Amino acid sequence: MAKTLSAREIMEKLVSFPTVSSDTNLPLIDWVEEYLQGHGVKTQRHPHPEQPIKAALSAHTGPWEEGAVVLSGHTDVVPVEGQPWDSDPFTVVEKDGKYFGRGCCDMKGFDAIAIWAMVEAQQRGVKRPLQLALSYDEEVGCIGAIPLIEAMEPVLPKGSAVIVGEPSMMQAVTGHKGGQGYTVRVRGFEVHSSLLPTGVSAVLEAAKVIEWINRTNAANRNAAPDEVAAMFFPPYTTLHVGRIHGGTARNITAKDCWFDLEMRVVPGEDKKSWRNAFKAHVAEVQAAMQAIQPGSGIDLEPLFSVEALKPEENGEAEALVRAITGDNATHVVSYGTEAGFFQTKGYSAVVCGPGDIAQAHQPNEFSTVAQFDAGIAFMERLLTRLQEGR
Repeated sequence: MAKTLSAREIMEKLVSFPTVSSDTNLPLIDWVEEYLQGHGVKTQRHPHPEQPIKAALSAHTGPWEEGAVVLSGHTDVVPVEGQPWDSDPFTVVEKDGKYFGRGCCDMKGFDAIAIWAMVEAQQRGVKRPLQLALSYDEEVGCIGAIPLIEAMEPVLPKGSAVIVGEPSMMQAVTGHKGGQGYTVRVRGFEVHSSLLPTGVSAVLEAAKVIEWINRTNAANRNAAPDEVAAMFFPPYTTLHVGRIHGGTARNITAKDCWFDLEMRVVPGEDKKSWRNAFKAHVAEVQAAMQAIQPGSGIDLEPLFSVEALKPEENGEAEALVRAITGDNATHVVSYGTEAGFFQTKGYSAVVCGPGDIAQAHQPNEFSTVAQFDAGIAFMERLLTRLQEGR
């Protein structure tokens, strides 16, 4: 049997793998798979359907029956290039009561605690099963969530309560916004700027679309939020343009312009309706462009789509986390997680993990030692419940 590692030792190993979303995560998956199997835990590898350098992993311990608690995390991290780190981002450094390293907060700290808990559950024996779900490409739009969930269904007994360990300061987060994004590519027609009416400026046409975004944000801001929306900050769906580029020269109508759009949609509102409203306005702008130059137009390239997490009535996952933490306050967040995807697939889901989301993606990313230890204490109490069959 393999040596049993502490949660901290597992975190140190996970952080050492530079699993930036654009790169492979297979060395990490190989290690986790070997470590869990070495302790008798059943694992399943789920290769990316198109990219051979990526894979997800699921695992099961305890009775081979439905109703498991599922610990969900992602294996990828955001890039470190251009960030002023004080230490090697891929080496865990403990200093001033903090663990520094890329992923210590988001979210290899939780992954490590979850892997530790799987081995502990296997060694102690549990009457209720425990499962692990490690995905890829969460940081680029939760792309790996649905393939992982669908791959788990035919090979594992279905779990019932999912704990997604994104950093929440160990609070029970029961709702978050959904989202979708597009790269908007505007194709103009170049003429000398003195002949402006005969050409189509991609920059000016892009500005019309962005102005619709501004108007929509203003209308949403001024509308009275419903009960669910009022839980969030801001209490409405937001549309945001984060990047824009275009044009050739000061005196030429721009041939090209592109920008990235994201929508963060409050639970209860239909992402499809927002998508249709946006596409309808784009179609109006495009029709006016093509009336001048038929070859001009606007292309939409999907970037991501994240399901909202809706507060559940009598949710099993929420009740479980509240029973363990004693946290009875209401917590919702505006960032997205994989919890909404589990919920849409019939699982009860909640977000609860160590660390502060404000530290995620930052140079010198960290989780406090106290938060990491709180995550371990949470798992100890969860293991006790599973041993009792609860």
